[in-house]
Amino acid sequence: MEKWEQLCERAEKVLERLECLFPNDHSKIDWHAHAAFRWRKQNNYGYIQSIAHPHQISLDALWGIDDQKARVEQNTRQFVQGFSANNVLLTGARGTGKSSLIKALLNRYASAGLRLIEVEKHHLVDLHDIVEIIYKRPERFILFCDDLSFETDEPGYKALKVVLDGSVATTSDNVLIYATSNRRHMVPEYMRDNLATKHLGEEVHPSETIEEKISLSERFGLWVSFYPFDQKQYLDIARYWLIDYGMTEMTAEIRQEALQWALERGSRSGRVAWQFAKDFAGRHKSLESLG
Repeated sequence: MEKWEQLCERAEKVLERLECLFPNDHSKIDWHAHAAFRWRKQNNYGYIQSIAHPHQISLDALWGIDDQKARVEQNTRQFVQGFSANNVLLTGARGTGKSSLIKALLNRYASAGLRLIEVEKHHLVDLHDIVEIIYKRPERFILFCDDLSFETDEPGYKALKVVLDGSVATTSDNVLIYATSNRRHMVPEYMRDNLATKHLGEEVHPSETIEEKISLSERFGLWVSFYPFDQKQYLDIARYWLIDYGMTEMTAEIRQEALQWALERGSRSGRVAWQFAKDFAGRHKSLESLG
C-alpha cells in the first residue's frame, strides 16, 4: 500500500510537470465583456488575452493635436461603420499623444464594436495567426503595434509587410493595423545608403537599400505626423491636467514650476506636462493633509 501511494505521488508530480509544457485553454474569449486585448505567447503557443483594466483616456484630454485627432478619428469611424479605411502610421516626437490617441479612440468606439489587440514587435511574426482567429468575428479590430523600429532583416519587419500588403492568406475586412513610431520609416537610415543613389539628368533615383527601407511605411495608407509642442501648448496641457487632478487655475508660481520641470527633462511634450501635474497635485494634496 505504501509503495502504491508513493507511485501515485510520483505520477502526480510528473503530470504537474507535463501540464506546464502544454498551453492553458485560452480558446474562450469574451469579446463582449472586454474591448482591449493583447497577444501573448506561452511555450511557443500564442493566444489572445483580455486586458481587465485598460487605460481610460478620452479624446478631450488630448490637447495640441486637433488635426491629428480629426484625421485618425475619421478613419476609425469609417472602419467601425463598415466602410473602407486605411492602416495608420503615427510618427513623430515622443510624448505627443500618438499611443494615447489610439487608446482614446478605442474608448470612444468600443460600444460600437471596436476592439483592440496589442501586438509587441517580437510577436509580429504571429500576425497571420491573430488574423485567422478574428477574421470571421462581427467586431472591428485594430491590431496596435506601439513604438515600432526595425532592422531590415528582422522577421517581424517582413511579417508586417505581408499583412499590410493584404496577401490572400492574411487579408480581412474587419482588421486594421495602427502603429506608432518615432521614425517615419521605422528603419534606421545611414549615410552609406545614399552612396548608391543615382542621378540621371535632373532625376534622382534612390538606391535599392533606401527603397527597401521606405517600402514598409508606404504600405500604410494614412500617415499622421506629430510635432513637438511650443511653450504655450505645453502650459495649456499642464493646466488641463492640473484641473483634472483637482487643482485650481494655474498661477504664476505654478507656471514657473511647470517650465522648470520641462527644462529639467529637455522636453515640452504632453507626457511631461501630465507628469508635472501628477507630481504637483500629489505634493500639494499631501502637504494639505498634514496641516
